[in-house]
Amino acid sequence: MEAKVNKLIEEAGEALKGAGSVKDLDDVRVRFLGKKGEVTSLLKGLGALPPDERPAAGQAVNRARKEVEDLLNARKTEVQGLERDKRVRSQVVDVTMPGVRYFRGHRHPVTKVMEEILDIFEGLGFSVRTGPEVEKDYYNFEALNFPKDHPARDMQDTFYVREDVVLRTHTSPVQVRTMESEDPPLRIVSPGKVYRHDYDVSHSPMFMQVEGFMVDEGVAFSDLKGVLGEFLHQFFGRDVPVRFRPSFFPFTEPSAEVDIGCVMCRGKGCRVCSDTGWIEILGSGMIHPEVFRFVGYDSQKFSGFAFGMGVERITMLRFGIDDIRLFYENDMRFLEQF
Repeated sequence: MEAKVNKLIEEAGEALKGAGSVKDLDDVRVRFLGKKGEVTSLLKGLGALPPDERPAAGQAVNRARKEVEDLLNARKTEVQGLERDKRVRSQVVDVTMPGVRYFRGHRHPVTKVMEEILDIFEGLGFSVRTGPEVEKDYYNFEALNFPKDHPARDMQDTFYVREDVVLRTHTSPVQVRTMESEDPPLRIVSPGKVYRHDYDVSHSPMFMQVEGFMVDEGVAFSDLKGVLGEFLHQFFGRDVPVRFRPSFFPFTEPSAEVDIGCVMCRGKGCRVCSDTGWIEILGSGMIHPEVFRFVGYDSQKFSGFAFGMGVERITMLRFGIDDIRLFYENDMRFLEQF
């Protein structure tokens, strides 16, 4: 048995010397150490030996297995090193070649405008709050003075998840949630995605809004006009005229639409402003006492105003874009302009 073992070890050594790749080494491993390999054959042959010879023969076979494994591991380290050196030599870098140009992405135009809007309001002392996009009917409608049978609900074109859960139609629910958990004074803006069942050149089923509010003792409509006027002048320029028109929103009273002089024709009249010289830019008003009642504020002590704007609409005016759908089609010819 000793002679067989020594011969096997010698043959394994010769086979490993000729193995020039990891695949060759695996073939040698299978030949000598596999289930049908030569070491396994020697182990199976132990049963045919006389009982008194089996212990020594078993030790010899185990020695053969260990020595073959050691030779295999040593040769594997050598071969892997040779392959690594060969790979490195084949990957010579020509430092005189020009580098590969990587094209940098850019922020989406809506993202740019959103950041600019928030920067202006933060400069005016407002803090940012966010809330869930899947919202309870209570926060999206009821606590904002939209009763179940209120006709203003028809204006919202709401996506219902179930009877009492909706995809929020505005970010005003953040106003209610904030006032429930915090006491005045408050100056808050709430940016985010909102959803309405509407789709054409000026409407998208998902779009971005920024809504905000201010609550404190003695807040008046003049504060609303001052804050929104300053925002619009910072964003569109000091020479842009601003006007307030009476309107209606269930959660504000009195309510007002805010217009700016058309940035396309400078008030002369064009297709964008329907020849009026004015463009509606946002809605606003004094927070309704019923909203204060829902959040537990004393409307005799506190007052406040709220406002809301569509970011895509403002972006369209900023960059002269005439179709809101372009923002979400991911056409690189459009996006690369920004």
